[in-house]
Amino acid sequence: MSVPETDPIALILTALPCEYAAIRAHIEEREEKVHRDGTRVERGRLPGTTWHVAIAELGMGAERAAALTTQLINWLHPEAVFFIGVAGGLKDDIGLGDVVVGTQVYEIHGGKQTPGGFQARPKALPGSHALEQAARSAVRDMPGVRAHFMPIATGDVVLADAESEIARFIRQNYNDAGAIEMEGSGALQAAHLNGQLNALVIRGISDRADAGKSKADASGSQELAAKQAASVTVAVLHKHRPRKGAYDSSDSEEGPHRRGDDGATYGGDYIDFRGGTFYGAVIGKSDGRRHDAERRPRARSRPRAGPGGVDDATGTADRIHGASR
Repeated sequence: MSVPETDPIALILTALPCEYAAIRAHIEEREEKVHRDGTRVERGRLPGTTWHVAIAELGMGAERAAALTTQLINWLHPEAVFFIGVAGGLKDDIGLGDVVVGTQVYEIHGGKQTPGGFQARPKALPGSHALEQAARSAVRDMPGVRAHFMPIATGDVVLADAESEIARFIRQNYNDAGAIEMEGSGALQAAHLNGQLNALVIRGISDRADAGKSKADASGSQELAAKQAASVTVAVLHKHRPRKGAYDSSDSEEGPHRRGDDGATYGGDYIDFRGGTFYGAVIGKSDGRRHDAERRPRARSRPRAGPGGVDDATGTADRIHGASR
């Protein structure tokens, strides 16, 4: 079961109602869709971009996030996945309302219990380089956002005591983490295992993961943090171009070329064979304005490996000859 769609989809996931409301406010032409197993998303358009966006409120927890993210990836086939919302800050120089973009996400509960104590076995999941770069570019033009690019810790715990055993454990073993939350590692793991999709965790800081959490929450800090995280996510999608159609416009030329109003450059000869089956040689060439691919079929009794060791049955060509004129 999948949703047929030619336009690129960004999947934006949240855990809490205030996080969902913050990103929902940016999406136009929303339409609710229901997976056969009951998971609901709203699909719509992000103004000023070619992106379709699907948003979902999944509830809390990394295991739940992993399972439902996998379900939604297989259903919607997104090009990019985000988990966004609020988090507790772990550094003194990260204030309420600041945004932490996860360069990597730690799973903090893995390890081995021995007679001498618990031995951590850290596991880190990297965020998408392309999305991180888009975020770095976007926040330079967002004077109302103070952003930090650093690791994020994921644990199945709401941390409201900076002197607790788990807080000391995090400082000892994950001391470069800037925030703690509960879902990011599950979403990133799902994105990695389902097509190695671009994925990023973006969190607004709503408390300092200490005894002042309840007071901060009561002051409206979660709503503010969720809005900040949502605004950065939207800005990333304005910067990050979808893969589909990125190389097939009539103004393509060999080498880097300017695309769009964001000042970014994209380009070079590019032929995408994903989803196709080719037999025989493929010749790619550029005439200065457009890229053409010529297929030369050849009769064959059975699939065999090409000269480069590539099996034609996998849907790739024997060989590719590139010529630029």
